[in-house]
Amino acid sequence: MAPDSDMTPSITEPALPDDEFAWHRLLGTDDLAEGRVMTVTIGHESLCVTRTAEGGYGCLANACPHQGGPLGEGSVEGGWLRCPWHGYDYSPKNGKPPPPFSDAPAAYRTEVRDDGVYVALPVAKPRARSVSDVLVETMTAWGVRHVFGMVGHSNLGFADALRAAEARGDLAFVGIRHEGAAAFAACAYGKLTGRLAACFAIAGPGSTNLLTGLYDAKMDRAPVLAVSGQVPSAVRGRGAFQDTDLSAAFADVARYSATVQAGANHAELMNLACKTALVERDVAHLVLPDEVQVLPAGSGAGAAAGEPGSPQGRVGLRSVEPPAEALDAAVGALTAARRPLIIVGHGARGAMGDIVALAERLGAPVATTFKGKGLISDSHRLACGVLGRSGTPVASWFMNEADLLLTFGVSFANHTGIADYKPIVQVDFDPMALGRFHAVDVAVLAEVGVAARALAAALPADHAATTADMRGEVAQRWAIWREEKSRRRGDDRGRGLAAASVFDALSRLAPADAIMAVDVGNHAYSFGRYFETGGQSVLMSGYLGSIGFSLPAAMGCWAATQSCDEHAGRAVVSISGDGGFGQYAMELTTLAAHSMDITHVLLNNNQLGKISKEQRAAELDVWQTSLRNPDFAAFAELCGVKGLRVTALEELDAALLDAFDHRGPALVEILSDPLLV
Repeated sequence: MAPDSDMTPSITEPALPDDEFAWHRLLGTDDLAEGRVMTVTIGHESLCVTRTAEGGYGCLANACPHQGGPLGEGSVEGGWLRCPWHGYDYSPKNGKPPPPFSDAPAAYRTEVRDDGVYVALPVAKPRARSVSDVLVETMTAWGVRHVFGMVGHSNLGFADALRAAEARGDLAFVGIRHEGAAAFAACAYGKLTGRLAACFAIAGPGSTNLLTGLYDAKMDRAPVLAVSGQVPSAVRGRGAFQDTDLSAAFADVARYSATVQAGANHAELMNLACKTALVERDVAHLVLPDEVQVLPAGSGAGAAAGEPGSPQGRVGLRSVEPPAEALDAAVGALTAARRPLIIVGHGARGAMGDIVALAERLGAPVATTFKGKGLISDSHRLACGVLGRSGTPVASWFMNEADLLLTFGVSFANHTGIADYKPIVQVDFDPMALGRFHAVDVAVLAEVGVAARALAAALPADHAATTADMRGEVAQRWAIWREEKSRRRGDDRGRGLAAASVFDALSRLAPADAIMAVDVGNHAYSFGRYFETGGQSVLMSGYLGSIGFSLPAAMGCWAATQSCDEHAGRAVVSISGDGGFGQYAMELTTLAAHSMDITHVLLNNNQLGKISKEQRAAELDVWQTSLRNPDFAAFAELCGVKGLRVTALEELDAALLDAFDHRGPALVEILSDPLLV
């Protein structure tokens, strides 16, 4: 589209706008040299401003009509303005291209005044509602209060609707440094609250980066809404930049996935996405082609096109009662048992009041799975800690001595190691979870809290006389274990702190109401074994076991303290090793940007300690597990986060208290011994 060498651009002044317009100062008369081009933004208008010997100042819309190239980044050649993308030429004064072409960017009249160069621009029209507004209004009606993500070229229309919703106070947007962190944050929000948060990304790699966090949500049954921008439909499937088949990419992880087309019922698609995520406790995903995001709000199908959806009339109570036959069988098993043990998993979150009341009626000890740690305080006289590989000898003692196991919301994963040779009564809301790995004696399909209340009500009045009250035995076993932990706290090889010392200090000093996100690694096993809960909520990457979970998960937990009344004011603590922290270390800047009150406790042993341990256990050489780390406390300070470093046991308590007292993000780096776990 280059002109002939002897052709000169038109320098005719562009007409004034037909509609109402206003003059705006563009720049000073000395701000742009002759033969140069620059970009100026006035309001929402991005403008290309030029200065040439022939035409003086010119002002065009800053988008080449060919493919939207930024003309303000172009150059002037032979008096013509050349697009930086494909070399198309336009008159800098009025935008007219050389013949035979006719496509031209909008051109605006300029005027040089004593105080600078002015431009006549049409008066901006009020922002019109779009399809994206309908989608955002629908998801906020379903309770979405936080969106974690990254704004980019293929999701700008939806991003602007999020911006407008945030300005109205309907939601908060947290811009992250990596989309994987957005998915983990939304996942943790769902695990903690049972409510819906969203993660948001561009087409191609932005959306595929969400997958790990979304798999964590899927495997741990947490509701999450994922929203992906997509390349324009006109180039979809033709090898365009970042053109990937997102429906195929998300097919395995998303229980529901749909592409929002121009003529669709837009609100209904978002209704289905939000409902599926909440009801199925799973991942729902919407793909938004670039051009659909900015269509007028009423352009879709349906009698109420343009109106947002809501959960009104879409969901019902899910308080599923246990069938009478199963309830009778469970009561019969309980009345016949003398030493029952109750085991609770992550599926019992939110129902512990009813389960603890049943345990007290039975006088039965309560163990948790690792994912269920914290569901009952270790200070409770019937609590016996975590069962399994990350557990306490207290819990394993009572499982071995039990004559009946009563489980609530437990998956029977091999990590927990529930004895399948014991008589088992299993309660779960998911029919597929019942007897998943082996047959159980009594399978009870019900919401776990409802079932616990029904069991307590159905027990004979004199049941306590036939069941051993094990409160005294629980206290005895804890005394034995605490004495052993005390001995381990004294271990010192001169190579860093022992894990028993670290988690003893956290047990004493962590806020009793803290929400604690725990990463994957040796420190996680030590946390399950040594940390004694006193009312804290604990979250982790359970079945997926994804390293790097804790810091972005803590961001989701912090968001819950901002938007859920029952979590307001709670402290948030993240715990990781150096390997896991390195995955999302730059999210410290996100914590700083939003003044998130999060304390990150980092056990630094300069290696992937769990992998080293596994190599030794397999009688292999320890290989490629060492890490080269910076001073993480100093790194935190560079990111705008309070950084504290602990190299000796006598420094630990003061550092933790300092971090917990600090209002805002803080990191405590603890040099730890990789073998004292």
